[in-house]
Amino acid sequence: MLTIGQLAAYAGVTVRAVRHYHQIGLLPEPERDASGYRRYGATAVVSLIKIRTLADAGVPLSQIGRMLEADPAAFAEAIRTIDDQLRAEIQRLEASRTHIAQLTAGHGLALPPEVVAYLDRLRSIGASQRMVEAERDGWILVAARWPDRIVEWMPGKIAALDDPTVVRLYRVLSEIFDGNEEDDPRLAEAADIMACLAEQAYAAGEVTSEGEDDDHLPHDLIDALAVESDPRVRRLRELLRERGWSGWNRMQRLAEPSD
Repeated sequence: MLTIGQLAAYAGVTVRAVRHYHQIGLLPEPERDASGYRRYGATAVVSLIKIRTLADAGVPLSQIGRMLEADPAAFAEAIRTIDDQLRAEIQRLEASRTHIAQLTAGHGLALPPEVVAYLDRLRSIGASQRMVEAERDGWILVAARWPDRIVEWMPGKIAALDDPTVVRLYRVLSEIFDGNEEDDPRLAEAADIMACLAEQAYAAGEVTSEGEDDDHLPHDLIDALAVESDPRVRRLRELLRERGWSGWNRMQRLAEPSD
């Protein structure tokens, strides 16, 4: 007959585990002998080894009791069910690992790899870290609204970075937002470049007139994010309006004044 310590050692578990199995009714607790000690026989050792083996295999403790009492067919079915659950959990964990790996650079949070590549390209053309981070946060809003379409837009966005005018815009904005001047004279240059690019897009039929797009919320949030990131965006938007354009993320041509 074994003491609880000897039982635990033989089965390869802790005394605390044995007591827990007693508490949840998984392992019967023997009566105390005349000396006041609980003594365990060979049956308890076999039961405990079975419990340990199933627990080590990932079987929930809540299911072990039923499995120990099941016939071979029911036991095999229970094992298959648990195996299916483990496979699903492994797939979930693998997907999580893949996602975590994409976050290594810090810009992959809530963004697909294609957008991360775009942000890396921005950095390579001279955009400042603050500028890249602002773009990243804006794309997070876009990805949340249009998760299935954002990847389609990336080739065009990346191709646009080959345009020297676009490169100049990002560099000017980086210089502005990295500085401290409230009324930075470069704001006018940035407004000129943005208005020029908007006119080109409008001529190519890529810009809508004000009021044509019903889905305002994402654009409004991105515009608000820009202002929250740097209040000088308000001044830049004023300059753009003077040049006939409204908005920030989605620039829109203002209506021509009537005669």
